[in-house]
Amino acid sequence: MIYVLKRVLQLIPILFAITFLSFAMMRLAGSDVVEQKMLNTGQVVSDAQLELAKEELGLNHPFYIQYFRWLGNLIQGDMGVSYVSGKDVFETFKSKLPATILLTVTSILLTVLISIPLGVISAVFHNRLIDYIIRFFSFIGNSMPNFFVSLLLMYLLAIKLDWLPVISREVSAESIIMPTLTLAIAMSAKYLRQVRTTVLDELSKDYVVGAKARGVRFSATLIFSVLKATLVTIITLLALSIGSLLGGTAIVESIFMWDGVGKMAVDAITMRDYPIIQAYVMWMAIIYVLVNLITDISYRFLDPRIRLGDKKS
Repeated sequence: MIYVLKRVLQLIPILFAITFLSFAMMRLAGSDVVEQKMLNTGQVVSDAQLELAKEELGLNHPFYIQYFRWLGNLIQGDMGVSYVSGKDVFETFKSKLPATILLTVTSILLTVLISIPLGVISAVFHNRLIDYIIRFFSFIGNSMPNFFVSLLLMYLLAIKLDWLPVISREVSAESIIMPTLTLAIAMSAKYLRQVRTTVLDELSKDYVVGAKARGVRFSATLIFSVLKATLVTIITLLALSIGSLLGGTAIVESIFMWDGVGKMAVDAITMRDYPIIQAYVMWMAIIYVLVNLITDISYRFLDPRIRLGDKKS
C-alpha cells in the first residue's frame, strides 16, 4: 500500500508538468482559433471584431492567467467549452470515448491472439523453416506504417473485393474490422519478436535443461514455467499497447473516419480548438500514467525478485 501511495504521489507532479507544457506549446504555436475560424468560413472581419471575439474566449489575457484559470476549472471538473462548436468539452469527449475504447479492445485482443502464439512457435522452432517464415512476415509487418496498411486494406477488402465499407459510417462490427486489422498488424509484427526473444532466453536457462533431464514433458515446462516467466514482458507490451492505442489512434481513426477521440483531436488541431486539444492531451497523459502505475504494481505480484529487491533497498 505504501509503495502504491508513493508511486501516485510521484506521478502527480508529472501530470501538472504535462498540462503546463502542452498549454504553453499550443499558445505559442503562432495562430489562434479566432483567426483560423474566420479563415475557414471565408468571413472578412475587422481588427476590432477579432479583438472582441478573442476577449469573449479569454484569449486576450496573459498566458499565465489563461493557464491558471483553465487549471482551476479543470480541478473542479470543468474542461470548458469548445471554441468552434460551443459544446461542453467533457460531454463531447465522453461521446467519442466508447468508439476509441472499442477499437482499442479489439486491437489488443487480436494482437494477443497473433503475437503470443506465433512468438512462442518461432522460439520453439528456432532457426527452422517456420521460424524464418514468421520472422520474415513480422519484418514486413513492422516495416509498413499504419497509413500504408490502411490504404492497402481499403484497396483489397473494400474496393477490390467489396467485402467492407471504405470508410466507417457508424460504430459497427463491419466498420471496425479494417481499423482493427491495421493496428493489430503493426503491433503483432513488433511484439511477436519480443515474445520470441524472451521465450528463447528462458529456454536456454538451466531449469529447462534440468526439467528435460528429469523427464518432464516439454509442453508442461513451456506452459507452466517458461510462459509464466515471460509474463512480465508480455504485460509490459500489453500496457504499452493499451496506452498507445487509447491515446494514439488518431491517424487510423481519421483515415477510416472512425468517430473516436483520435479523430476528434485531429479535427480540433486543424481548427485550433484549444479546449478540445487540451482535453485530449490530458487524456493521453492520464492513460500513460495509470498504465505505468498498474504495470509497476503488477510487476510486484508477478515477479518475486522485484519484491525482494525493494525489501533489501
